[in-house]
Amino acid sequence: MTSLSKNWITEKLIDFEYKRYLLLAYLQQVSEHFGEARLYPSLSELIEHYKNVVALKENKKSLYDSFPERMSSADLSNFRLIYEKILADDQLMQEIENIVDFSIPQFEKYLADGKKIYDMIEVNLHIAPVGIMPLNPSEGYILLKNGGTSETQVYEYQISIFEQSTEKYRGIYTSYVCSYEKTLTNTFENIKSDLIRYHKKLPNPATYVIEAELQLPLEETLLPMAKRTLVKYVANQGIA
Repeated sequence: MTSLSKNWITEKLIDFEYKRYLLLAYLQQVSEHFGEARLYPSLSELIEHYKNVVALKENKKSLYDSFPERMSSADLSNFRLIYEKILADDQLMQEIENIVDFSIPQFEKYLADGKKIYDMIEVNLHIAPVGIMPLNPSEGYILLKNGGTSETQVYEYQISIFEQSTEKYRGIYTSYVCSYEKTLTNTFENIKSDLIRYHKKLPNPATYVIEAELQLPLEETLLPMAKRTLVKYVANQGIA
């Protein structure tokens, strides 16, 4: 998928028809991905682009700072470069306003589509702890079961907490470990015991099983949503 640059509005040719074509071509790819339930990275990109165009509309300084600069003169004696902003061009400003006004409802439409898919998938994801939980569940294993398949993917995870201003945020890092066949005899508890036996660096790991009722693309949807589900679950339990 071809990404849309963060500064796509002010880069290169600033022309309404050209930018309209660029945006619609990008959104067509997003639509195709959503139709296949492939949410990421498209959904994250849409959110970022939407925030950027709203900022351009509401904040003149953001618009001013996003512009490329061109050298207007040079003071060779002091080796100073003096730059002039292109912003003074009224016709150019009008073209950008037209682009922004067109793009905002487009992004809103596709964000709404993405959120519908996200919400539908989220209610079909189920999380539960496996076995005895340690006091600190900030690291351990995710047992990921995709739809009706018998295969269970195992990921090691680490949740980190960082503070910004007055708010606390949680981040999660995962790495693939291995996979197991889930059967009547090889239960999730048995899988956890096997992991403890062969991966001794986590003698009593927090372990969660996350099951998806629907078959989903692993990298583009299931894994990123499972990570968000785990972070939310741990936060709501007040245990990390």
